[in-house]
Amino acid sequence: MSMITPGATREITTEGASPAARRSSRRTQMGTAGIGSRPGFLTYGLLAAFLIGSMYPIWWSFVVASGSNATRGETLPLIPGGNFFRNALLVLDAIPFWKALGNSIVISSIITVSVVAFSTLAGYAFAKLRFRGRDGLMVFVIATLAIPTQLGIIPLFMVMQEFGWTGTIGAVVVPTLVTAFGVFFMRQYLVDVIPDELIEAARVDGANQIRTFMTVGLPAARPAMAILGLFTFMTAWTDFLWPMIVLPPQNPTLQTALADLQSGHYIDYSMVLAGAVMATIPLLILFVVAGRQLISGIMAGAVKG
Repeated sequence: MSMITPGATREITTEGASPAARRSSRRTQMGTAGIGSRPGFLTYGLLAAFLIGSMYPIWWSFVVASGSNATRGETLPLIPGGNFFRNALLVLDAIPFWKALGNSIVISSIITVSVVAFSTLAGYAFAKLRFRGRDGLMVFVIATLAIPTQLGIIPLFMVMQEFGWTGTIGAVVVPTLVTAFGVFFMRQYLVDVIPDELIEAARVDGANQIRTFMTVGLPAARPAMAILGLFTFMTAWTDFLWPMIVLPPQNPTLQTALADLQSGHYIDYSMVLAGAVMATIPLLILFVVAGRQLISGIMAGAVKG
């Protein structure tokens, strides 16, 4: 009894096929073989180089922050010194660090929750609801992205002054409760990830718009909400221009408070970078804590069945 191997079967199958069919078969076999293969040395090398290049500025800041101005030009920018905690104490004495840190946490958290909530609702409406003027409103939202933020600072400051909000956290939070980018991002994600048939099935079962959104739209939007929330928190945390204009030095955010470290004629770069490292630590903690959930959410949203 003769045995026919799978390779021989493929040869027999494609022997009488056209040249185009044989090329397609070879591409299919090569793609199937590449799915289960492990990344090679070049892939890991590129990833390692990218990781080192991304982390080096943070490490360099820590190295300078752990030294002093007297030894800043003498030490190799790879070996940290032993003065980081001394420089950190100088930062705490020079600026209202803890008050600024609390303001930044409150402002960034409120803005993140608000932007994610409103952008998800608006993105779902633009993606799956049918109403008059939908496309025109979406074009208007996208068009606002072309307007530089600096052009609206003076009118916005006049509005905040008219409301009596200047000098308060509300003047920083209210103008950024929702963003055009967030609405556009959620709309582009939800327009393809939610089948129209699923929404119709929910409506046939008697669900209203709110219940349909909570049971169909919200679970599907969670991966994009996690990404948008992370980017929004980073943007709000590092925002400098508008808080510097609308908040006084007695009630600053962390970024505006750090700017006071280099406002004199003599700049202690070790102390300045110590403050920068201290301001970066909360973001690193956020990435460590939310990284696994973020990746799992992206993978869950990528699976379609």
